[in-house]
Amino acid sequence: MARGTYGLFFRNRQNNLEEDARRDLELVVAATLTLLGLIIGFSFSMAISRYDQRKQYEEAEANAIGTEYVRADLLPAADAARVRGLLRTISPNVFVLSNRDEHELQQINAYTAQLQSKLWSAVYARVRRSRHPFLPWPSQE
Repeated sequence: MARGTYGLFFRNRQNNLEEDARRDLELVVAATLTLLGLIIGFSFSMAISRYDQRKQYEEAEANAIGTEYVRADLLPAADAARVRGLLRTISPNVFVLSNRDEHELQQINAYTAQLQSKLWSAVYARVRRSRHPFLPWPSQE
């Protein structure tokens, strides 16, 4: 059959049916279209909720980085500059993880672990040298 003639074929077949069979066919068509509408609706609903969730995660991550950037002021100038420099190396593209292959995800995880290690060592060394009374360990330096 040529393209677009399936509808005409279906209509012609429907016209040749008896009244009871036509009502049954209309019921089946209506039920099928209703299920199709529900499937499409649920698909869009899930896609929108996933998009909103990802947007919230990215916003929370950006807020955490901004907070850490501001809290670097609590460190001495040299350590604060080092921490801020490390925070500036974070690429916004790192947090968009969709459509990534396994190798690229492993590289991102390694990069993130390395960055966290550098940030922690920059802060930890200074905290160990301080003589703050709230520290749970005695200063050995």
